[in-house]
Amino acid sequence: MAPPAPEGRRPRSLYGRGSEPDPRFSMANERTALAWVRTALALVAGGVGLTSVARLAGLSRVLEVVAVVLCGSGAVLAVVAVVGWRRRELAMRLDEPLPPPVALTWLGAAVAVAAVVLAGYIAFGRV
Repeated sequence: MAPPAPEGRRPRSLYGRGSEPDPRFSMANERTALAWVRTALALVAGGVGLTSVARLAGLSRVLEVVAVVLCGSGAVLAVVAVVGWRRRELAMRLDEPLPPPVALTWLGAAVAVAAVVLAGYIAFGRV
């Protein structure tokens, strides 16, 4: 492994520990975090779009609740992406096993719940 990172890199609490991992692994970790952030942005955009359509078309308030849940999930997922990136980067720097993903299970469950709520809305009309 390479020597520790230069003093100018931040956050020092991360880059000041352990040794530099192979850059390919660090960049792959960063790409993964950015993919999660894109997913978070898509959830927020979906929530905003759903709210806009619901208000313009005079649809049920249930859709606005779903939109709020989507936007909130997007905000939480963005934070989880950064925390996960940090956990994986630190594990690589300290030559420890990579931690398991945190967001994957609850994101899948949230998407499934949102799909069921929207399918119920479509099947049974306005609530």
